[in-house]
Amino acid sequence: MLHGPARPSGPDPASGYKTRLGVAMFIVYCVVYAGFVLTSVVAEGRAMQVIVVAGLNLAVVYGFGLIVFALLLALVYNHLCTRKERELNVTPGDKGAGA
Repeated sequence: MLHGPARPSGPDPASGYKTRLGVAMFIVYCVVYAGFVLTSVVAEGRAMQVIVVAGLNLAVVYGFGLIVFALLLALVYNHLCTRKERELNVTPGDKGAGA
């Protein structure tokens, strides 16, 4: 299938940025998830039984919301990291480095 050997990649100049961004997004997700857990524990299930939309209770809506939120965070992370890599990998004389 015309796969050649892997090219050596060398050090990643964006690794610090990617690490900080990943940790920050992880903390944001943990806070949102902690809200889900605390709502379940503190309200003893009463709040999670409330019908929110289309006959679905808060537990289902919040749970699916957590999944969608994680996917959105992944897409944002990928976009921001790709942009930063392109920014840092530009060398003088590169034409079309942003493409």
